[in-house]
Amino acid sequence: MRIVRTVGVEEELLLVDEESGEPQALSTAVLALAERRAEGDSAFEAELHRQQLEFATEPRSSMSELRAEILRWRAEAAASAAEAGATVVALATSPLPVSPTIGTGERYRWLADRFGLTTQEQLTCGCHVHVSVESDEEGVAVLDRIRPWLSVLLALSANSPYWQGQDTCYGSYRSRVWGRWPSSGPVELFGSAQGYHDHVQALLDTEVLRDAGMIYFDARLSDRYPTVEVRVADVCLEAADTALMATLVRGLVETAARAWRAGEAPDPVAVSTLRMAAWQAGRSGLEESLLHPPTMRPRPAAEVVQALLAHVRDALEDSGDLAAAEEGVKALLSRGTGAHAQRELLDRTGSLRKVVAECAARTRG
Repeated sequence: MRIVRTVGVEEELLLVDEESGEPQALSTAVLALAERRAEGDSAFEAELHRQQLEFATEPRSSMSELRAEILRWRAEAAASAAEAGATVVALATSPLPVSPTIGTGERYRWLADRFGLTTQEQLTCGCHVHVSVESDEEGVAVLDRIRPWLSVLLALSANSPYWQGQDTCYGSYRSRVWGRWPSSGPVELFGSAQGYHDHVQALLDTEVLRDAGMIYFDARLSDRYPTVEVRVADVCLEAADTALMATLVRGLVETAARAWRAGEAPDPVAVSTLRMAAWQAGRSGLEESLLHPPTMRPRPAAEVVQALLAHVRDALEDSGDLAAAEEGVKALLSRGTGAHAQRELLDRTGSLRKVVAECAARTRG
């Protein structure tokens, strides 16, 4: 009998004024209120900017339980924000102009001093999915084998078309902003756990980075948990899409681990090609073509998404997630990404403020 891997999700949310839709630097107050409401340990943490906060779910084996917890913490975040005179919205960038406020603390000050405008402009919200692995060796084998598929996850999650009040022409502009960090993006094959740790140490030895917490690869070994952490996605507007993302990531991890045990070599696709795939996914979301992972040639987005589903089908079937994943993919391809929803709302209302208000309502459920 197979043991189903556990999955945890970290979501970053924007704090905004309910009337104007403009981001508000209220994380300190909201976190204090959330802790009081929890009567003890809270799932929420501060982030780099005071206009956002993050929550983390418990590790879950059941995707329905994971989705329920995501909805719970979104609702709790909204309730705490309301006490502070704001609300939360699951958007990966602010549609409205904003002057981000760096959070307090020595680490954040160091980042601001070291990286200047890059740090200032990182008011972006992502979704990180943790999937349990048995060892670093298995984890690195997974990292080596999921690389070509990460751009498809980015396309599925695209939810940041606007930046400082303007349409960027991207589905995920967050991915472009995040790519300004020197340690972000796709990486080469590591070959072994030792190869991974040697690579990380070589980056730290440059003294460009503060510590291992700044290893911002699209997917990495977590430095806190026995997991592979996939960090490529925008925060999703719909909680259902976050749950779908977690389902697909678990499927990818299990599929990769099986391939490793079977002695199948990873695809040696070059990092430069992976960057092209990520750029295309960030540019178009699901609206145009994506690079098809087995060939790295452009194909219609729906075809590439179905190829991802086929790639992880056996793992999803074994975990009992196949039917839900197929339904989730069908729904997402039909209604479009968060980026599509935002543009549709702007076309209908003519107001970015109303876009934020509607998206906040969807976030609260």
